[in-house]
Amino acid sequence: MSAVHKIRLVVLISGRGSNLQAILDQAASGEWPVEVAAVISNRPGVQGLERARQAGVLALELDHKLFADRPEFEAALIELIDRYRPDLVILAGFMRVLTPGFTEHYRGRLFNIHPSLLPRFRGLHTHERALAAGETEHGASIHFVTAELDGGPVIVQARVPVLPGDDPDTLAARVLEQEHRLYPLAIRWFAEGRLRLDGERVWFDGKPLAEPLRLEHFTAPAG
Repeated sequence: MSAVHKIRLVVLISGRGSNLQAILDQAASGEWPVEVAAVISNRPGVQGLERARQAGVLALELDHKLFADRPEFEAALIELIDRYRPDLVILAGFMRVLTPGFTEHYRGRLFNIHPSLLPRFRGLHTHERALAAGETEHGASIHFVTAELDGGPVIVQARVPVLPGDDPDTLAARVLEQEHRLYPLAIRWFAEGRLRLDGERVWFDGKPLAEPLRLEHFTAPAG
């Protein structure tokens, strides 16, 4: 039997790397046609870099504060990313607004995870805003990244109930648990050739999606 072709990932982080760990764990399982080629942080010394090193993955720093402006930083970041010939670039808590030049360079091979049911609550402080709005359901979304902030076509979502007595921390923890299941699944679909971006539409298994996929349709409930 011929060896399975593995796609190459570069993962961009800014902090503790919780979603990165879920990706590293899945890559280490041997059940995934994915190789994590490098992890890059725009903030030096963050926990996510140590997670990468512990997994035997190249961990790199590119401090955005050392550059004069956003385009200069992004030019250096693109040069660094492209050294590792990624098939897919993953934003996993990468806390930088990206310019259209960057997003277009990686169009169709750049994923982000956002802690809300997009298009609701784009931007920051999503859990606080969901609670303030009286939402009964919240969650997380994986989307292809385009020039519009948190506005690229959504691939798949995980939903969680908003429970009586929830505060931003309890709600965030419940969403994060689902994020750790969501990201590896979307990456696997891409690696297996089941997922692509055509124009502004997501195609899955050869058909355009009318609405985002739902995690619960593909995985058994946790626990």
